[in-house]
Amino acid sequence: MAKVQVITDSTADIPRHLVEELNISVVPLKVHLEGTSYLDGVDIGPQEFYKKLKEAKELATTSQPSPIDFVEAYREAAKDGETDILSIHLSSAVSGTYQSALLAQSMVEDEFKVTVIDSREASYAIGIIVVEVAKAAKEGKSLDECVAIAQEIRENIQVYFLVDSLDYLQKGGRIGKASAMVGSLLNIKPILSISEEGEVYPVDKVRGKNKATARIFEMLKESSPKGARLGAIVYTDNREEGERWAEQMKETFQLSDVVMAEIGAVIGTHVGPGTIATILVPNRD
Repeated sequence: MAKVQVITDSTADIPRHLVEELNISVVPLKVHLEGTSYLDGVDIGPQEFYKKLKEAKELATTSQPSPIDFVEAYREAAKDGETDILSIHLSSAVSGTYQSALLAQSMVEDEFKVTVIDSREASYAIGIIVVEVAKAAKEGKSLDECVAIAQEIRENIQVYFLVDSLDYLQKGGRIGKASAMVGSLLNIKPILSISEEGEVYPVDKVRGKNKATARIFEMLKESSPKGARLGAIVYTDNREEGERWAEQMKETFQLSDVVMAEIGAVIGTHVGPGTIATILVPNRD
């Protein structure tokens, strides 16, 4: 049976130690800031990026990998032979990354097998899928088994996040169905999520961050009545707040481990500093 090599892109925001431990291949997107282009997670890390972003006079922009970038990654992964490639990427509703991967798949289909999945998620909501699939691949699971794991998590994952400002989502054109909330905040904190179609949308709005935080954990408990098996907190330049959320998640769901993942430059361009998110995968029925 062919081994499975898992490939993703840098917007999955997977902590470096997990990338190395699970042999995950990561294709970087690019971020463009004040005349300089950086490979996300290669040329610039989150801390340096947020510092530059706060000082920048112009809005940062991002660009997806080319199909050739993916072809090179696929060929590298398959160079030892007997390899099935599973490529899992940023929501097609907010980026052309998935389409680039599909084009690359068609360019190598005569050489080896590549399966491409639209995560319909962003940041470590992609990463949590990729990590669980990579664990399965390391255990020797087949491609079909790995695809089934990815699809099951994608269908059940719970994601809620807060942004300090909707401006970044609005200016970057990634605001989706949350656009109606712009300009009417006045200390109202919109609680955002990602729809089944992979778009950002508002779930609720609460006055003040403390109440918004409490509401998020209330909604997580409502959506995961049988508890949870996986949890993560995703943060930007606010690690201390992220650590408090992680402790709360551990206590609420009796989780021994909650992954702390830092939002990289590409996703950070569109959500801005101060963003924080919860990611939860409920227990199976």
